[in-house]
Amino acid sequence: MSNIDVVALGELLIDFTNNGESSQHNPLFEANPGGAPCNVLSMLQNLGNKTAFIGKVGDDFFGRMLKERVEKQGISTEGLFFDKNIPTTLAFVNKLPNGDRDFSFYRNPGADMMLTVDEVREKKELIESAEVFHFGTLSMTDDVSREATMQAVQIAKESGKLISFDPNYREPLWKSVDQAMDAMEYGFNNCDILKISDNEVELFTGLSDIEAGARKIKRDYGISIVFATLGPKGSMAIYKDMVVYKEGYINPDTIETTGAGDTFCACAIDYVHRKGIDNLSKDDLIECLDFANAAASIITTKKGALAVMPTKKDVEAFLSDH
Repeated sequence: MSNIDVVALGELLIDFTNNGESSQHNPLFEANPGGAPCNVLSMLQNLGNKTAFIGKVGDDFFGRMLKERVEKQGISTEGLFFDKNIPTTLAFVNKLPNGDRDFSFYRNPGADMMLTVDEVREKKELIESAEVFHFGTLSMTDDVSREATMQAVQIAKESGKLISFDPNYREPLWKSVDQAMDAMEYGFNNCDILKISDNEVELFTGLSDIEAGARKIKRDYGISIVFATLGPKGSMAIYKDMVVYKEGYINPDTIETTGAGDTFCACAIDYVHRKGIDNLSKDDLIECLDFANAAASIITTKKGALAVMPTKKDVEAFLSDH
């Protein structure tokens, strides 16, 4: 392949999201395609980018369903592998009364953890053909996929790609917090673009002042641009000597927040990819944050993420109305 804008590596799974009760008062869960890296690619596709995914699913019904849904979004599955022995990872997402989410993962192991170094090397040209490489920490929870992830990052760095990283911390998937922190630090050391949530900033730095914590991460690891999401309060960008805040959009139609961070992340990557990372202005950063906040607000009105990402026209219409 050639002329890929963004290639991402990581988990591809089924998010079973709570969808009410049956007539017998049993909980109903809807099978939504998910996994942060592919959610990001789906939004990037909607913004006009050519994308490709590297990862592994089970050679089962769910794995085949995911391949079909990802391809329907326009994402290349040239880098998707099937595991004949390990099933596709499943995640059950339950919305809590306070609006937060509770995750239960069926991943001990899951196929996404089985991606190997040799398989990444097999797709070396796919990484080299892209302009941006994106990854997170969940492909580093176990030895096999961690080594594969690090191999992909090495290929991306050696070929001069812009590297984007989103920690996407999920406590139940880690053997220890220290292991997760090590994976975050690896990402910080190797990325040009960092998207991080307020709770991840606090977890890593111990600072409740999110701006101070994000500044510290940027400074300590020499990251070109840091985007920190602040939940319903909006987001901030830290770039060179600038810190820019943009309030979020409180959406009365919000039903769940799954995919909001991924949607924001995709918009940030798209903007930096189009504008370049070297000479962004304060107005550029405000425009970027505003668009990303709006897109994230829209996705909270839908169940799931990957298959229902907003289009560029959707976001522009939202901004026009607000």
